[in-house]
Amino acid sequence: MSKKQLNLFDLVMIVVSLVIGMGIFRTPTVVAERTGTPVLFFLAWLIGGGIAFCGGLTYAEIGSRYPVTGGYYKIFSYGYHPSLAFAINCIILVSNASSIAAVGVIGAEYIGYFFYGNQPTPEFFKQIVTTGAVTVFYIINLLGLRMSSRVQNVLTIFKILLILLLLTSLFGQHPVAVHQQSAMAAGESAPGGWLKALAFGMIAVSFTYGGYQQTINFGGEVRNPGRIIPRGIAMGVVVIILLYLSINFVYVRVIGFEQLKSADSIAATLMDHLFGSGGDRILRILMFLSVLAYVNVSVMSNPRVMYAMSEEGILPAVFKKRTAKHDVVIWSLTAYSAAIILTLVFNSQVEKILDYTIFLDSIGFATSASTIFILRRRKVREDQDIYRIKWYPFVPLILILAYIGVATSIVWNAPIAALYGGGVFAFFFVLYFLLRARKGRVVPKS
Repeated sequence: MSKKQLNLFDLVMIVVSLVIGMGIFRTPTVVAERTGTPVLFFLAWLIGGGIAFCGGLTYAEIGSRYPVTGGYYKIFSYGYHPSLAFAINCIILVSNASSIAAVGVIGAEYIGYFFYGNQPTPEFFKQIVTTGAVTVFYIINLLGLRMSSRVQNVLTIFKILLILLLLTSLFGQHPVAVHQQSAMAAGESAPGGWLKALAFGMIAVSFTYGGYQQTINFGGEVRNPGRIIPRGIAMGVVVIILLYLSINFVYVRVIGFEQLKSADSIAATLMDHLFGSGGDRILRILMFLSVLAYVNVSVMSNPRVMYAMSEEGILPAVFKKRTAKHDVVIWSLTAYSAAIILTLVFNSQVEKILDYTIFLDSIGFATSASTIFILRRRKVREDQDIYRIKWYPFVPLILILAYIGVATSIVWNAPIAALYGGGVFAFFFVLYFLLRARKGRVVPKS
């Protein structure tokens, strides 16, 4: 039985860190290029915020009704079948490990400036810094969820402060010097009318808003989950929406929409406008702290999925072993941390796999959100103090249809990515039955 260690503030900080990674400092350029006009650009972010709000309410009820450790695995297993849970969550584990490795390398590049100046940061330095960061957070997480959540709270506050600082660039006095990046490769734009442009831009927006659904992995470790899970997810998503809409307004106001389409390092442009040449050093430190927040929350969340898989017998029993003193899922934590470090060796190959997982992530969103109908039909925890969506079933239907639309847009605009994503899913789906054949029949736990 896991200990109840997380309070409301802890959960809000986890939600914010799961969503705000490096995307908001990069994807607005992609969205501007794909949408083509300021109206469609802001419409994409507004729609994305509305979808995220519907998603927050949907997962608030799912988490309230089904508060278990590794909840994002368990709801698939409970609502559909363990094979679907295994396939989708294996893809998430692989993509999260590789994205953490990639983000860690980006963080190392920010710090590398202080050692190598404007010279390219050596690969060995990037690997040492990233490995060191993962090792530090591995040790922190060994000290228990209470300790790792406190560290996470501090790092997340720095991440929020970074965005708030960028917002003040509206009042900057230094000239805006926009560094242009190369134009998007042929085939990455979306000709064919405003609707297709909006749909194509929504892919990047949806990616930037995603992540909050994994908050339910902590369901078994939240105090009074019926009240805290829905409030924590809802409050976290609202904070994210406000920050995203505000920072995108500032990007357009300070940089200019046409320049934003091909701008390189948009956050650096805002800091230069605010502080001049000294802004780059401040940005690098704050960006590195933001990277650390993203690394730690991943190390906190993903081992709990492996724990849930072990509980159902798909992974060996050792992955559900907890330490007596701090209640840490020791072997799941160790395996996931090692996977991040191992990914550094094959980073270029794994980044290609990442390109294809966005399609499956959209399918995962739609199918996991649909479990709310199953939980309601089976009257799960109806006799307890749980959160119920006020505008049911419209709120979850908006979320589900939106992500079906994102998946359709990927098929429409990037069919090869969708095809590869389907192939990766098929591999893990077949692997589940091969593993089950060796271990015997696994009965889903209700």
